[in-house]
Amino acid sequence: MSSNDSAPAQLCAAESGDGDALATLRRVWGYESFRAGQEEIVRAVLAGDDALAIMPTGGGKSLCYQLPALLRPGLALVVSPLIALMQDQVAALQALGVEAGALTSANSFEENTEIRAKLRAGSLKLLYVAPERLAQPDTAYMLARKGVSLLAVDEAHCVAQWGHDFRPDYLAVGAFRARMEQEQGERLQVAAFTATADEATRAEIIDKLFTPQRPPRAFIRGFDRPNLRLAFEPKANTTARIVDFVKERQGQAGIIYCSSRKRAEKVAERLNAEGVRALAYHAGLPSEQRAQNQRAFVHEDGVVMAATVAFGMGVDKPDVRYVVHADLPKTVESYYQEIGRAGRDGAPADTLTLFGVEDIKLRWRQIEESDAPEQRKRSDRGRLQSLLALAEAPTCRRQTLLAYFGETLPEPCGGCDLCQEPQERYDGSIIAQKALSAIRRTGERFGVEHLIAVLRGDPNEAVVRHEHDKLPTFGVGADLQKHEWRSVFRQIYATGLAAVDLADFGGWRVTEAGWEAMRGEREVFLRKDSKTQQSTRRERTRGGPMLAADADPDLYRALKLKRMELAQEHNVPAYVIFTDRTLAEIASVRPQDEDALSRCHGVGEAKLKRFGRIVLDIVAREAAA
Repeated sequence: MSSNDSAPAQLCAAESGDGDALATLRRVWGYESFRAGQEEIVRAVLAGDDALAIMPTGGGKSLCYQLPALLRPGLALVVSPLIALMQDQVAALQALGVEAGALTSANSFEENTEIRAKLRAGSLKLLYVAPERLAQPDTAYMLARKGVSLLAVDEAHCVAQWGHDFRPDYLAVGAFRARMEQEQGERLQVAAFTATADEATRAEIIDKLFTPQRPPRAFIRGFDRPNLRLAFEPKANTTARIVDFVKERQGQAGIIYCSSRKRAEKVAERLNAEGVRALAYHAGLPSEQRAQNQRAFVHEDGVVMAATVAFGMGVDKPDVRYVVHADLPKTVESYYQEIGRAGRDGAPADTLTLFGVEDIKLRWRQIEESDAPEQRKRSDRGRLQSLLALAEAPTCRRQTLLAYFGETLPEPCGGCDLCQEPQERYDGSIIAQKALSAIRRTGERFGVEHLIAVLRGDPNEAVVRHEHDKLPTFGVGADLQKHEWRSVFRQIYATGLAAVDLADFGGWRVTEAGWEAMRGEREVFLRKDSKTQQSTRRERTRGGPMLAADADPDLYRALKLKRMELAQEHNVPAYVIFTDRTLAEIASVRPQDEDALSRCHGVGEAKLKRFGRIVLDIVAREAAA
């Protein structure tokens, strides 16, 4: 069975002249309604207002500029940071019947010639470009004659010089806007979008991309992703834990973030040995290999990517079912952005972050040894402390995360690890005093394993050699196991009672707050270190589209197989054909004709014309089986 070979009907401004945003949303995207926060932003952009939109990853930011582009004359110019992201968005728009293109260094001469021809003809509605292209002198001159009506800046936080994803090329956007206004002789509307921007970053975006005379309307649509389950665990045999986690989710797409290239390769090798299709991605791989691996992850179902943070921003794959951090991320913003690559389709998805003292020491070392100015280092130290507070949170993890971004969640979420498996808290003042005393009495020169040996009364060679077996602290903590003491040290470190002297071989020292605790002037509450059983973890496993009780699982599988065939035939990611959510709804509704199919989520005019008969034939065949 093959697809309809006719090209999808192309949209132009005249065809969408009804000016009805909701009707266009239904006709083109096949959505019955806007997601939370989208409609107000769309209306503002349609009204010609400059706008800054902070929306959670998966909240539908791109639609907020794509839809207005179809309802107005002129060209929408979209600044996007990565070629892969541009290619995927263009492919998705073209599948919807929208004239869109991207001018990139990866294009062939013929592809760029075709795009320029469409520009001259005025048929192109959206043009994607990388920020570095804006710095080229002829870009503004060329585009000014094509009637650019909107400059949309995606991943706008990249313009923030103190942000976690700073891209120097983004600094060219403001100057380009000014040149375009000079060339066109009129104001150029700017709309900026990002998912990760605290108050300082938002101020920097406004300063760099907009003008004092035209401050943007700001839309802050919340940071909560209720479909994501948040979980942190202390490290214990990291690779084995990751393998167990992934195998519980066999056949689902996932990302495993690693702090080093070596770990990324090791994790991928181990997963493959366990029968999981896994690929590695890091900057040390040849560019062709990176591109090939990323393409496989995006285009195929159920691929797992073990990667450094070099991977992710350019991936707009909606059915990633989990994100694992094999090591502690750099900041809360990095953590939020990276876990945000899971569950973009709105279906449940899991996140898991593994961390240990060595991770924390590494992050501190990276800050202290960087060439950044002291002001930046102070900012980075504060961000790291906020991340540690999230890792060692005593109650609802989602409340702690949202509080960092200035949001209040009135009630515990009920869906994070701490809500589902509440951690018992206790007055740990005496235990903390023992740990701090061990640090002080050993001269503030030793690492955590040595300190634990002293506390537990372990007369190993190093303890005896330094005569630490003769200290009053020797053996005072024999009632706690090693893993319990490690938890205590992580918590007193995360809460600022102790610090690590990175310039002196990682020796622990007592801070001023720690001295207050030792003197009994500060209460210390700790949470018990619980080793979650594997059976409990399996009970918590989620992910995948939520098939309704009346859905036909055989039909759903048949639809996924055909989707993969069509994706390979058309050389696009599988989700460009239909998302998992759409297939799940079709498997539940089991439409008998095009009218019923058109009412399914994500089935717009172009997709109905192109793939409708194929879907209906599969539904009929499965019904007769």
